[in-house]
Amino acid sequence: MNLSHLASRLDNIVPFHVMELAKMAAALEQQGRHIIHMGIGEPDFTAPPLVIEAATRAMSDGKMQYTSATGLPALRAAISAHYHRTYGLDIAPARIVVTAGASAALLLACAALVEKGAEVLMPDPSYPCNRHFVAAFDGRAKMIASGPAERFQLSDDMVRQHWGADTRGVLLASPSNPTGTSILASELRKIIDTVRSKDGFTIVDEIYQGLSYDAEPFSALSLGDDIIVINSFSKYFNMTGWRLGWLVLPEQLVPQVEKLAQNLFICASSIAQHAALACFAEDSLALYESRKAEFKQRRDYLVPELIALGFKVPVIPDGAFYVYADCSALSDDADRLVKEILNQVGVSMVSGLDFGPHTAKQYIRLSYATSMENLQEAVRRLALFLGKA
Repeated sequence: MNLSHLASRLDNIVPFHVMELAKMAAALEQQGRHIIHMGIGEPDFTAPPLVIEAATRAMSDGKMQYTSATGLPALRAAISAHYHRTYGLDIAPARIVVTAGASAALLLACAALVEKGAEVLMPDPSYPCNRHFVAAFDGRAKMIASGPAERFQLSDDMVRQHWGADTRGVLLASPSNPTGTSILASELRKIIDTVRSKDGFTIVDEIYQGLSYDAEPFSALSLGDDIIVINSFSKYFNMTGWRLGWLVLPEQLVPQVEKLAQNLFICASSIAQHAALACFAEDSLALYESRKAEFKQRRDYLVPELIALGFKVPVIPDGAFYVYADCSALSDDADRLVKEILNQVGVSMVSGLDFGPHTAKQYIRLSYATSMENLQEAVRRLALFLGKA
């Protein structure tokens, strides 16, 4: 094939450095090194027993055919009930579209809303794939530098200041990857009101919303029926490899997204959908809450230890399982630092390089989605690397 025939949009999509670091760590493990993985954002917990049993039962019962492109009616109803139980919200099952992971949900939302040349505002730092979903439909992500004062999120003032003639909407994440910080409900309300006044769209990625530690449960869906929310079974529900997520859409957008889903995906995995019904069983929910408490314990251990080692944590993460730490007192190049740490003491972390240029050199992201024993050993190794053992 003549590579000159490749689509020009590929020029706007760069490799995912997190995965490159993961390959480096895997290569060291193949050499016999013991590596503590704090790079990839994946829970160390796996699906609960009832979910595994439901998947096995679905396979043995032959429930492996295509489902509706919008998902199993029973699963859409179960997600609706979850919103009522957790947030006190009445979300009609008809507004819920089950997807092949949150990535497919974002892809479908961007396919429906982003045209060539359309601009979408998002914070720098933010999850890199979000800007690439926009680029995949020939739109443009406008990355707005955001720091500790804004909790690494967009503010209403920033949205007003940066909204331009080509701006069509905002893409937010609360809690965020890489920072683990949420947008305050009062600020999110102002952002949504501003976007609404400009006839734009608001997409809110809530895949870590179930892992919020310091506030009452809150969803952007409480702020209006015109909000588009992304969620997933990967993080809180510990089903990363099952590739299952969902969208909550304004009612009038559902037929359009269904049409796209029919053509792009046909449906999400039927086995994963049948299994996910068991996520909402009482025993499963109790297990998820105990695991959430364990994540909080890990955060409460790791943050003070990092500060004691010389890292700065200007905003304490209130959700997800990440710490976004300022390493400028230790190095002038975060990417070089994480590679040195990996090679010398076997702790895998990632720099801010993936998440946008504003924090690329100064910050590292650490995932505490690993055992407390691993975190304690990682702190010991970091102290050794920094000469503070």
